Amino acid sequence: MIGFNYVSDAVSIPADYGETIYESCLGAEPDSFKCVANRLELLQIKNAQDRNTWGLIFAASLIFFMQAGFAMLCAGNVRIKNVGNTMLKNLLDACGAAIGFFTVGFAFAFGGQHDTKATTFIGTTNFFMQGLNGSGYAFWVFEFAFAATSATIVAGTLAERCQMAAYLCYSVLLTGFVFPVVAHAIWSNNGFLSPTNVDPFLGVGVIDVAGSTVVHVTGGCTALFATIILGPRKGRFYDARGNPLPRPKAFPGHSMALQMLGTFILWFGWYGFNAGSTLTVSSGLNSGHIAALAAVNTTLSAAMGGINALFTTLFIEERLTGEAKFDLKKLMNGALSGLVSITAGCAVVEPWAAIVIGFVGGWIYLLTSAWLLRRRIDDAVDAIPVHLFAGMWGTFAVGLLASPSRVMNLYDSDKHVGWFYSLGRNSFDAHLLAAQVICILFVIGWVFILMFPFFIWLNYMGWFRADSLEELVGLDISYHGGQALAGDDVKLEYIEAFNRRKARTPGQHLPDNSFVNRSDSNMQEMISPYPGGNVSPEEEAGLEALDEAEDIDQ
Repeated sequence: MIGFNYVSDAVSIPADYGETIYESCLGAEPDSFKCVANRLELLQIKNAQDRNTWGLIFAASLIFFMQAGFAMLCAGNVRIKNVGNTMLKNLLDACGAAIGFFTVGFAFAFGGQHDTKATTFIGTTNFFMQGLNGSGYAFWVFEFAFAATSATIVAGTLAERCQMAAYLCYSVLLTGFVFPVVAHAIWSNNGFLSPTNVDPFLGVGVIDVAGSTVVHVTGGCTALFATIILGPRKGRFYDARGNPLPRPKAFPGHSMALQMLGTFILWFGWYGFNAGSTLTVSSGLNSGHIAALAAVNTTLSAAMGGINALFTTLFIEERLTGEAKFDLKKLMNGALSGLVSITAGCAVVEPWAAIVIGFVGGWIYLLTSAWLLRRRIDDAVDAIPVHLFAGMWGTFAVGLLASPSRVMNLYDSDKHVGWFYSLGRNSFDAHLLAAQVICILFVIGWVFILMFPFFIWLNYMGWFRADSLEELVGLDISYHGGQALAGDDVKLEYIEAFNRRKARTPGQHLPDNSFVNRSDSNMQEMISPYPGGNVSPEEEAGLEALDEAEDIDQ
């Protein structure tokens, strides 16, 4: 992802380039042979540039197709009453990212990186794509696909309870400013963490080939801070009256088939994510070999992550319950964790190291997913363990396992490599490892400084969380005029109460700013369409039914 020269779109092509080589060099004696050689060299360079541009467009298409994978994964993980809302938000991600990245995002990330060698905090040119053409357009599309991916990570975490206006707001902010600054720091030639900086950080810079940190840690951090402010879904950790449940209530998604389809689409698109990123780093004779290595490592890490998560869960379940169960969801998320883990080092580690990275990535997912449940942090699709924590591990793993020969092929230097290889050189050189750790801390701090106050402000304004009654009837009915479908867990009394409220306050959504433990009276007031918190007999019956159902589950 580093050092792609989209400004020198091609060599200087003569005005008579459309003529054949014979015609253009006719009469050039005694320099006819030199003329032919020059024209052939120009043709070869132009063809190589065209192939690289087409390669970027193809890779960008694969990455953008991952949006469909995220959409299917999210749709399968939510309850059927929220499917339409989830689909809309996934498409809205792409739309918001395109506008944000067109106006300022690309300029902040890569603008001016070929105009100066000075280290800068943010790009200052190419706003509204001014000054781009040819391969610059291809590079823009490629980077836009990454920005959209970073924003989509947040969609799954906040599913089933986030307002539409809030979603569009943070999607544009993330892709228009937060993500570009991170991308500039690590991927731009002028970034202070970039390995192609004239004076690389700690003499080596940060190696994040395809975005374990830039994309996944950025998106995962945003998701974590957002869900802490937004709070859990109704009934997930607290009963209908706000009392803590002894154990979290499971909200199984309505379609395992959609989840599996989404996983396969994401795996497929990841070849554009990782192998495609090598096109922006190396355009030399070894670029094909480097891309092939990235594809192999991507495959091995995903496979190992899935297998490890599946069988670790199987072993734990058998020991705890005496019954062996194969958990398909753990297999899918384990594979995705392996993909995220290998993204940073896909082109700089050996295939055996990719297996190790994926293996540990599977464990990282299981441990952090369980930790979120203990902390009562509600992640509807487990995006935080998969993207944030696996992304952190993948970035850190590069500092341990980056191979000297692979780093040399990619960056023309092997002075600072993975720490384990440094030990093999009888050296304790940990410059690369230190740079990777500081990179992780920088991204977490940057996202926290901007997004955490932003989400607090959204919540304070009442624009963040959907109203309690809207959440109970489902966001498809609340925001899109949908109807209750077979398999919905929506009670008739909730729909009737929602319709009465809607009739009194047409076009208004009543926000819920509170996400902590609530008293009985507060809960009644949030749900009730009647002033003062008085509930109707139908709603009281609904609350009692919810309590009875939770008692049975427990």
